[in-house]
Amino acid sequence: MKLVIQRVSHASLEVNGILKGSINKGMVIFVGFGRDDNESMIEPVVRKTLKLRIFSDDKQRMNLSIMDISGDLMIVSQFTLYANTRGGNRPDFLMAMQPSLAEQFFNMFIKSCRSFYSGKIIAGDFGRHMAVEILNDGPVTIILDFDNGKTV
Repeated sequence: MKLVIQRVSHASLEVNGILKGSINKGMVIFVGFGRDDNESMIEPVVRKTLKLRIFSDDKQRMNLSIMDISGDLMIVSQFTLYANTRGGNRPDFLMAMQPSLAEQFFNMFIKSCRSFYSGKIIAGDFGRHMAVEILNDGPVTIILDFDNGKTV
């Protein structure tokens, strides 16, 4: 499982040109699932993500989590995090999970986020073309790469 997490001041999400939702101060989480991922990874990854201290405290140190600031979350499925360009200039996605299973994992990821966090959560539509507008704060971008539940 791979995640790209961006701290944002604002973000919005459109599906087929229709606004699905927007968030204010919080995080946008792009998540991709690999073909070797398993269900048992989801809860620990969600817990780690929600506890990441990427928001500034009153001393301007990154010391607070999304839960500490009651920020907003936007979750977007992104299989392209598994792009492999070693064989040339056209990426392959052979290490990405099959779409039908990845959709189930994406839904479990969202459900797990909702079970541990009661703040505002907007989720993208799996497998649909989306327009994500992000106003980065910092910028702060964190990349998490998990292999069998362990950060690589």
